[in-house]
Parts: sequence; structure tokens; C-alpha cells
Amino acid sequence: MARAPIITLVSQKGGAGKSTVTMQLAAGLARRGRRVEVVDLDAQESATRWAAAASPEHPFPARVHCFTAAPYELPDKLAKWRKRADVILLDCPPSIDHPRTLAALNHTDLAVVPVVPSPTDLWSTRAIERLILQLQQQRPALQGVLLPNRVGHTSLAADVIEVMQDFDLPVLAARLGQRNAYAQSAAIGGSVFDLGSAAQPAQLEVLRLVSAIAKRLGAME
Repeated sequence: MARAPIITLVSQKGGAGKSTVTMQLAAGLARRGRRVEVVDLDAQESATRWAAAASPEHPFPARVHCFTAAPYELPDKLAKWRKRADVILLDCPPSIDHPRTLAALNHTDLAVVPVVPSPTDLWSTRAIERLILQLQQQRPALQGVLLPNRVGHTSLAADVIEVMQDFDLPVLAARLGQRNAYAQSAAIGGSVFDLGSAAQPAQLEVLRLVSAIAKRLGAME
């Protein structure tokens, strides 16, 4: 049986949409028949609260674990969860200096960096990129990608995404827009796939995200 890949959502500041991407990606992977384990490493517990909002009749389609233990305990937990998962998603604190973030990245196959198209988010992304590039020197198999998130139809967004092409980390061939459907799905403890045809644009974005992630990891295709 293939080893379950670990995908880590990481950012240097709040508001980048890590938890939203984590939960939509988890739901999208589950729709492809993958057994998904989500590990909430953030003290805000957004992923945990998200799943808890689901009704018993329609639970969130992935297991969500609220990790409150010491960072050194993470490897043993991951080894346990890997035995029953096809993929593990780690939702990190919004800080690359946080011990849980560093512990997560040490066991990551693919680090996904959500980037909101704004100058301040670009600046903070540079710090994340430096960290990932440093870790790649020790672990060449570690991959890192940038994911444009909360993208609006503005000239600023287009300019920022163009600047992202100059980063050393590649820009993922997918993006998530600034859509109400993402917030609405959090309120019901589900995903955009639970919102019907009105959320079709968001659903298509998530499906493209899943495909882009699967292509990066290869074994998940």
C-alpha cells in the first residue's frame, strides 16, 4: 500500500485562507474516493469548528483532528493516521516560526501556500518561500507551491499573480476566487459541493485544485 502523502497548508499571516483551502481540498479529495485525515494545528481551531458545524445526518466527509499536543508528538500521530488514510492535510498556525508549523513541514510532501493577491501577502510569502527552499536543501523530495486564493476580478489581483510568477516556488495551476460559497459552506460544516448548482463556479475551482494537487503528487492520480 502506498504511503499516504502529507499536504501542509502554511502561511505567515492570518487571512490567507488556509483553513478554507484545507477543508475544500479535503472535501474535493473525498469526492474522488480518497480517505482524508485533516489535522488542525492552529490554536484558532478553525478546521475543527468547521467540521463541528456539520449536522449528524451530513457529517464533514473527512476526519478532523484537533492537535493540541507538543510538536514532538506529531510524528507518532501522523504514523497512526497514515495507516487508515490515503492523504493527510495539515492546517498550520499562521506563522512560520511556530513550533507546530516547523514540525509539520519536517514531515510534509507538498507545502501549499495560499496567497491573497495583495502586496502585504506577497511580502509575507517571501519569508515562507525562503523557509521552504531551505528545507528543500535538507529534504529534496519536499515540494512547495503557491496557490492564488480569494482572487477577485481586479487589475491589482492580475498584477500580483503576474508578480508571483517571479517567485522560486511554482504557482499552482489552479486558483480559488473571492466567493460567498466558501464562507457559506463553513457555516453548514460542509463544502461548496453541498450548496447545489448555485455554487458551481466554486465547485469547479475546487475540482481544478484537486486535479492540480494530484498532478503534483503523482501517486494520487
